[in-house]
Amino acid sequence: MVEELIGAVAAAGAGGLVYLASAARVVKQYERGVVFRLGRLHGEVRRPGFNLIVPAVDRMRKVNLQIVTMPVPAQEGITRDNVTVRVDAVVYFKVVDPAAAVVNVEDYRFAVSQMAQTSLRSIIGKSELDDLLSNREKLNQGLELMIDSPAVEWGVTIDRVEIKDVSLPDTMKRSMARQAEADRERRARLINADAEYQASKKLAQAAHQMADTPSALQLRLLQTVMAVAAEKNSTLVLPIPVELLRFLERGHQEGAHQEGALQEAAHQEGSRPAPAPAEHPVDTTEQAIDELRRAVEQ
Repeated sequence: MVEELIGAVAAAGAGGLVYLASAARVVKQYERGVVFRLGRLHGEVRRPGFNLIVPAVDRMRKVNLQIVTMPVPAQEGITRDNVTVRVDAVVYFKVVDPAAAVVNVEDYRFAVSQMAQTSLRSIIGKSELDDLLSNREKLNQGLELMIDSPAVEWGVTIDRVEIKDVSLPDTMKRSMARQAEADRERRARLINADAEYQASKKLAQAAHQMADTPSALQLRLLQTVMAVAAEKNSTLVLPIPVELLRFLERGHQEGAHQEGALQEAAHQEGSRPAPAPAEHPVDTTEQAIDELRRAVEQ
C-alpha cells in the first residue's frame, strides 16, 4: 500500500515536472512574448523573465525589439534630369508594438524591405543628380518619411535611413570630370584677369607719377639695366622706352626750330655774319646713345 502511494506520488511529481517544463517560457530582456490561445490573441504582451502558458492550448511567439540593420539592394533608376544611376541604402528600424508586428503583417522584415526598395526608386525618380550627390540629408529624411508612414500600422518605427552609395555610368563620370576641369580653368582665368586688372591700375598710377617727373623714367631704366647686368649675361637686350624716343624727337624738333630762327635772323640782318650753328641735336642724341651703350657693356 505504501509502495503504491509512493509510486503515485512519484508519478504525479514527474507529471508535474513535465507539465512545468512544457508550460515554462523564458523571455529575454530584448524580447517580448505574444501569446495566442486557441488562435486568438490572449492577454497582454509578456514581459522579460520567466512566464507560464497552458501547454497544447497556448502558443507564444517572441518578437525581437532590438534595432535591425537592413541593407537595401541597389536600385537602378532614372533621375529627373535623365541620368541613369544605381543607388543603395541602409534602413535602421525596430518593433515598438509586438502584437501589431505579429498580427497586422505576415513578415514585417520582408514588408519593410520591399517598402524601402519601392521608396528608394521613387526618390531616385523625383530627385536630380546633384541632389543625390550633395543633398543627401534631405533625401534621407524624405525616404525615412515614405517608409515610416505605412510601417506605423505594422508596429514598426523607422529609426533612420541612409543612402550609402550612388553609382554613375563611366560616360557620366568622364563628363563630370570635364565639367569640373572646365570650371577650375574658368576660375583660374578669372583670377588671372583680376590680377592683370589690379596690376594695370598700379601701372597706370606709376605712369602718371613718372609723367610728372621725367627723370624717374630714366632712373627706372637704369635700375632695370642693373638688375639684368647682375646676372652676368653675355647678351643684354635693353628696351628703349617710347617716352625716351619722344623726348629725343622733341629735342630734335626744338633744335631744328632754333636753327631756322637763326638763319632767318641772319638773312634779315644782311651783312652781319651769322653765328656759328649749334651742335646738331641728332649728333647729340647719337653721342648719348653711344655713352649709354658703353655704360651697359661695362
